[in-house]
Amino acid sequence: MLEAFEAGVRAWLLPGVSAVSAVLATYIVFRLALALFRRFSESRTVLRLFLDAAAQALGVVFCLLALTGSLSVAPADLPLLSAVQLTTTLLLILAITWATVRLTSAIGDVIVALNPVLEGHWKRARKVETQTRFLVRALNILIVIIGFGAALMSFESVQHMGASLLASAGVGGLILGFAARPVLSNLLAGMQIALTQPFRIDDVLHVQGEWCWVEEVTATYVVVRVWDLRRLVIPLQWFIENPFQNWSRNTSDLLGAVFIWVDYTMPVEPLRQEFNRLLSESRLWDGKLATVQVTDASDQALQVRFLMSAADSTSNWDLRCAMREGLVTFIQEHYPAQLPRVRARLVDN
Repeated sequence: MLEAFEAGVRAWLLPGVSAVSAVLATYIVFRLALALFRRFSESRTVLRLFLDAAAQALGVVFCLLALTGSLSVAPADLPLLSAVQLTTTLLLILAITWATVRLTSAIGDVIVALNPVLEGHWKRARKVETQTRFLVRALNILIVIIGFGAALMSFESVQHMGASLLASAGVGGLILGFAARPVLSNLLAGMQIALTQPFRIDDVLHVQGEWCWVEEVTATYVVVRVWDLRRLVIPLQWFIENPFQNWSRNTSDLLGAVFIWVDYTMPVEPLRQEFNRLLSESRLWDGKLATVQVTDASDQALQVRFLMSAADSTSNWDLRCAMREGLVTFIQEHYPAQLPRVRARLVDN
């Protein structure tokens, strides 16, 4: 047993040293070439973005290619040569898959970098970014599936199973499709959302009773940031099957309303003047709309609606709170007797 081991080590000595030398030489040349390219190239060019994203994976690919070439010229009677070659091939397939995924992800970064958020063009930039993120993630999933299948096909036992797998492909496809129905439905929903653009990254949505912003879009779900910094993770299929509000679909400006109940004896004109004064002093008002209307009347009080406009949802919320506080303070200080009240008649029997 010991003699056989020593014989195997002696047989592998020269091929092993050659293989290790080839891998080290390839790695050194790759690092030198990478350093020179980074030294004489700008940091935000297209080629630089691709190279920075996939540099580590490409280094592994080149080293494994050098190792594969060294093993291909090794003597055919080396012990365990086929096992080493199979392992190297498997690692090479996985490394190529890794590098392809990194390069594909860099496509998204390049497209986003080529379409920056400029003043007056934020809508187009967000649209391009959302579509790119969807398509890149879907493409990455497809690449991983193909790479995993190619890695499995490197084993002869799996290749021999090909005929039987093809024979049962119909039943197996039905079973697999039923089992993967949620994943596939979300992937198809992601493609539909990427093409139709019902929302984009950074859009303001009102989803499931929550006021939130689109923070992250993946191939199967969307992460939205709620106003209190909570995160909701919602499957893409939900957005296809359920209605939701998009407060920044075309523009970000919104109308906000404040409702105040007052007594029937309250004059409306002083409220209108005070409302206009408060708006003119507020930096949150965009100056487009200011309306005061009596919108309802019950048997006890009047409902006055104060309608105003703001540039975005956050400003709209803050403006509504400030106007409500200012108007209530005005009524308390100048018309305290006109606050809502319950009247009763005393009858002496």
